[in-house]
Amino acid sequence: MDFGALTTGLLTGLREGVEAALIVAIVLAYLAKTGNRRHFSKIWMGAGLAIAASIAIGLLIFVTVGTFQEPYEQLFEGVAMLFAAIVVTWMLFWMRRQARSVKGDLQARVDRVLTEGSLWGLAALAFTAVIREGIETSLFLTTQAQAAAQNSQAGAGSVLVGAVIGLAIAVGLGVVFYQGTRRINIASFFRWTGIALIFIAAGLLSHAVHEFVEIGWIGIATQTAYDISAVMPDNQGIGQFLRAIFGYSDSPEIITLAVHIVYVVVVLVLYLRPVAPTTSTAGERPTTQTVTGA
Repeated sequence: MDFGALTTGLLTGLREGVEAALIVAIVLAYLAKTGNRRHFSKIWMGAGLAIAASIAIGLLIFVTVGTFQEPYEQLFEGVAMLFAAIVVTWMLFWMRRQARSVKGDLQARVDRVLTEGSLWGLAALAFTAVIREGIETSLFLTTQAQAAAQNSQAGAGSVLVGAVIGLAIAVGLGVVFYQGTRRINIASFFRWTGIALIFIAAGLLSHAVHEFVEIGWIGIATQTAYDISAVMPDNQGIGQFLRAIFGYSDSPEIITLAVHIVYVVVVLVLYLRPVAPTTSTAGERPTTQTVTGA
């Protein structure tokens, strides 16, 4: 078992799973509050279809990679990792910016569907809300598994095991959100898991750059920045753990190291900046502060 890969999978599954669970919990709690529990099945149907579609997309990407031969396999992996890093970065900032209005927006959409009488619209609402998180999760986990598989034989499996554990915890938290049995500081949770995902995305980005160097797409600053493989190799022990989580390399190219450092510094600075306050709609409570049930 590659515990570094397991940790990355767990963090990703937990963070993205909680986002999806929070969305479903908000909708279910609002339906219960307004006396519409009979429509719960529509929400579960939409969420279930979104999860199934996300798994299918992830499997398709993973299987597709295995059909390529070098250098096309390296090219596909590099592009996929680059795309995953971009998508995750964008979603982190989107969630950071929109979190305060998510609850009010979802409740308004539920009201609109109930008013129009198109109850299957509830299934569509749940599907569209969850599929965004699902596709992002599948893409991120698939590229993590690809990178981990190059690091150790158990890497890909460890990522998936970690993801299952993280998603299971997220489901449990979703139940807590819905029941409102205790107050949970969602702002703190998203902040720290967001920081962790930034470091994981940096590893994917630097891995993508390395793949592009390997196939000759990048020809500048390709000299080895340093070589400490004799001290802390990246294929065993603590080096393997750090490689899986942070993208550590015992002998990175200058360009790869530079991209990694610049990404982490710039994105962290932007991510940790205070969010400008927004005007909440009537009755809306910021979901990034503290979440309770109905």
